[in-house]
Amino acid sequence: MEKNCTSIVWFRRDLRIEDNPALAAAARDGKLLPVFIWCPKEEGQYYPGRVSRWWLKQSLIHLQHSLKSLGAELVLIKAESTLSALLDCISAVGATKVVYNHLYGMFLPSLMSFFANYYILCGVSGNHPISLVRDHSIKQKLVELGINVQSYNGELLFEPWEVYDDNERAFTTFKAYWDKSLNMEREHVAHLPPWRLVPAEGKVENTPIEALGLENESEKSSNALLGRGWSPGWSNADKAFTELIQHHLLNYSKDRLRVGGNSTSLLSPYLHFGELSVRKVFQCVRMKQVVWKNEQNSVGEESATLFLKSVGLREYSRYICFNFPFTHERSLLSSLKHFPWDVNQAHFKAWRQGRTGYPLVDAGMRELWATGWIHNRIRVIVSSFFVKFLRLPWQWGMKYFWDTLLDADLESDIIGWQYISGSLPDGHELERMDSPQIQGFNFDPEGEYVRQWLPELARMPTEWIHHPWDAPLTVLKSAGVDLGINYPKPIIDIDLARDRLTEAIAIMRQNEATSNAANTNGTDEVVFDNADTNEENLAVVKKNTLCSSSRDQRVPSMQNSKNGIQNKKRLKLREDDRLLKDCKNGDEVSKMDDDLCSTAESSSTKKQMTNSRNSVCVPQNCSSMSSDAPYQVCGSSDVKYRWQEEIGTEEMSSKNGKMEQLKNLFLVLSFCK
Repeated sequence: MEKNCTSIVWFRRDLRIEDNPALAAAARDGKLLPVFIWCPKEEGQYYPGRVSRWWLKQSLIHLQHSLKSLGAELVLIKAESTLSALLDCISAVGATKVVYNHLYGMFLPSLMSFFANYYILCGVSGNHPISLVRDHSIKQKLVELGINVQSYNGELLFEPWEVYDDNERAFTTFKAYWDKSLNMEREHVAHLPPWRLVPAEGKVENTPIEALGLENESEKSSNALLGRGWSPGWSNADKAFTELIQHHLLNYSKDRLRVGGNSTSLLSPYLHFGELSVRKVFQCVRMKQVVWKNEQNSVGEESATLFLKSVGLREYSRYICFNFPFTHERSLLSSLKHFPWDVNQAHFKAWRQGRTGYPLVDAGMRELWATGWIHNRIRVIVSSFFVKFLRLPWQWGMKYFWDTLLDADLESDIIGWQYISGSLPDGHELERMDSPQIQGFNFDPEGEYVRQWLPELARMPTEWIHHPWDAPLTVLKSAGVDLGINYPKPIIDIDLARDRLTEAIAIMRQNEATSNAANTNGTDEVVFDNADTNEENLAVVKKNTLCSSSRDQRVPSMQNSKNGIQNKKRLKLREDDRLLKDCKNGDEVSKMDDDLCSTAESSSTKKQMTNSRNSVCVPQNCSSMSSDAPYQVCGSSDVKYRWQEEIGTEEMSSKNGKMEQLKNLFLVLSFCK
């Protein structure tokens, strides 16, 4: 351990004082300079949306105040190059050490050429997590200059390369991964916050928070309302978690399914920005689980188990994206690369606007646009409608969530959208179609949620609130609803959508069979990078092809809301609330579906009305994407009954395969302590 040295603490998505291993190590070693570097160029096509940038700005302000009270000031830097900014800081204060916590981010195509030579040098082909490669590139250059570089695990319970099966293969189902994780002998040690920091000597130019460009003038009026419902910052995260543990965790198993009110943990944005330690969350909830089990409190034990499962899903999202880095644009399984997606911009626009004619879907999309937030159950419903009813490419929906969610988390959203689209071995069957009407009566039985976000349906009787198209004309007239005029007719009939999905699946299977027959080995690539088409043909949104969605949003006002802006009080649920039933076979919803967190742990609070200038990306030049012809996205997936054979193929990450290469690469990069 190098004592009495000067260290640069490089903050990223670890904006907290408590249980921050990099900060704790630097504080022990001597003087330090805390630094946050904002480099928009390196964000690529995943530049954060308006509400996410607002949270980041507020969190940085909070961290600045906290560090200053401990004796060191957080330096903010806006740069063209992260490496250049770090070198300037090192030179200014005479630092001999740089410390940071790991990130496990996705590969960004905008930096592909920059790292191409590195891939060739390492002898590993394909895409790899950009944070891994970028951080190693920086570390390598710093080490060459004689700078000591140390990195730590500050975001996960387990590093992605630590959890493999007995054959050293990556798990591809959540249950197997989580069971293995829970049975690993590992003591999760939390780091106490430093009580005093010794600032480094020297002067580094500090960029004013406003100059970072996280929020422009046109966004401030909309963002101001966010502060009435949310309080970013690591100490506020601790308060929110304490509130959950003391008052709401006990009934979490029942409350979490209700789409109206504060029914879940409210922790997802805090976890995304690293304001809350996942180790602390796990340890505290695990302790509650043990206590309730000893007390034979079955409700509390179930609640703790389900909450820990949601923590596990967040871990799993990083695990999958690390081990299979192509999953942000292609499916984990390969069959859906042959699926004829319907590249229909009019349907995409109607979905974004909340104008599909299905009340629960429309209410969720309008809430998302207005507040940057929707309950996890609504996220599942609107994404399922997007993929199964409209057959739009799931990558479009994932990118729109990234652009608009307050707790936008790429890895979690990737898992959520791939799960819904049948792209995961344990995901939804591709054939499964959940009726929004049935979902509405299960999760919004009184129609309160729909009435709040669809004022035009506010006077509809509960009997018809989730399917107004079936209501008698006298009922519609009495409620002031004129279908097709002030509220749209269904964008597609349920039976027609089912028939088209069935036809599309048949085409997909036929195309897959043809492709397999043409394969010299008679097999197809499975569960690793399965791209075989040109990048230019991707139906993935690109930053340079943005089209403004702010002009096509028509979000109703909240004048009909009884209480105006909702407070943070959580609604108590009736124990007889109905559970979701599969619209095809009446079976209860799958266990994973109950707990799937598209952005870690979510909640349906925060009903503030906001405006936004976010834009969603749709390919502008679609001359080759005729809606009359089948369109294939470079994302491949499969239905559930196929995965057993596919997972067993030799190409899947074995010791001698690509997974072992990736694992060895990470070890070579010296990330492991």
